Amino acid sequence: MMLDVHIRSYRPEDFDQVMSLWIVTGLGNPQRGDNQQIIEHSISLGGVLLVAVTPSDDVVGTSWITFDGRRLHMHHCGVLPKYQRKGIGDLLTHESLRFAKQKGYQIKLEVHQTNAAAIALYKKHGFQFLGDYDVYIVRDINTIDL
Repeated sequence: MMLDVHIRSYRPEDFDQVMSLWIVTGLGNPQRGDNQQIIEHSISLGGVLLVAVTPSDDVVGTSWITFDGRRLHMHHCGVLPKYQRKGIGDLLTHESLRFAKQKGYQIKLEVHQTNAAAIALYKKHGFQFLGDYDVYIVRDINTIDL
């Protein structure tokens, strides 16, 4: 059963709800560098943060697409637990791909290998597994010893 939600672009006043959603779903938090300034900067560089909202403007899902000048990266795509399995993730993914097509760039994402529902959703929309790549990151740049 699809809920009465629509997808729109992020507004600064959405930040608190977005961050709450990311914390609840494990998608992000301030310690990972997720903050309002980073979101708005990534949008100014050509990205978008799509939010799924109810008629009362409650944020129930997100898909954050950043742009590095070469390709788009879709991340922080998730839905609040009580709204999952109702077609919202499908709608967010569809709108994310619409954005990529309009922008004219490849889009890629990372998904945990145990997240079977997300993998099935992404495959349904044409995403393909790249192979045996491992992802590495330095989150705290203060640990870099030069």
